[in-house]
Amino acid sequence: MDSSIVVEWVHILLRWFHIFTGILWIGSTWYFTWLDFRVREAAEKRGDGAPVWMVHSGGFYRVEKLTAPDVNPGELHWFKWEALFTLISGLLLLGLVYYMGGALLDSDVSNLTEGKAIALSLGVLVGGWVVYDLFWLSPLGKNEAVGAVLGYAAVMGVVWVLLHQFAPRAAYIHVGVLFGTIMTTNVWMRILPAQRQLVAALKDKRPPDQTLAARAKQRSKHNTYLVVPLVFTMISNHFPTQTYASDHAFAVIGVLILGGWIVAGFVRGKV
Repeated sequence: MDSSIVVEWVHILLRWFHIFTGILWIGSTWYFTWLDFRVREAAEKRGDGAPVWMVHSGGFYRVEKLTAPDVNPGELHWFKWEALFTLISGLLLLGLVYYMGGALLDSDVSNLTEGKAIALSLGVLVGGWVVYDLFWLSPLGKNEAVGAVLGYAAVMGVVWVLLHQFAPRAAYIHVGVLFGTIMTTNVWMRILPAQRQLVAALKDKRPPDQTLAARAKQRSKHNTYLVVPLVFTMISNHFPTQTYASDHAFAVIGVLILGGWIVAGFVRGKV
């Protein structure tokens, strides 16, 4: 079999897997966002502990939110693999298309070598998470409005650097990969550890630390905001003249990131 055919099928199947796991992850994230709002709404109308009723696929479902349930930890379902597999498949695509496929650099933009460009790419992904995490753990992170403004400024600073070092298409996709990296590390390094400590407290018959729950909830909230512009960067590859290849590529992605966050905030208030 021609090796080019094998390579093409690898690209197709990897993209298919990446999109499917992304649907699972994004869907569960927004489902629990909706559920959290409905639980609060039910509590306001009928008191704490009021259930949320749903109908789907010919069945009826009753959901309650419990802060200290008497449950066997082994019976809990953890939503984690969707995030990990989405990131892994995305990074594999980044390697295939940009690191190995020659789409990372443009000689008209910069004179970086492939090695330096890959190092910059990995540095942006790792460093972006570290800076984001340290900021939201700091006292400044307690003010969401300040955090949003400074976060947007930081993102646009990264966008400016990427557009002046990488090929425009690669710069755009790196913004999406950065957001996806932050989202996945939020799940595995902040949300899941907090949930495990809450489960351990239940197992030991101790009151759960609600500050851990609040921190995990904050990072989950961030993920609902980050995913909207992330999806845009994925589809931007199909519309180059209006996005990364336009004379206003920096402004376009800036407006759409901000617009995506505004839309996410509106939807969160309506779900």
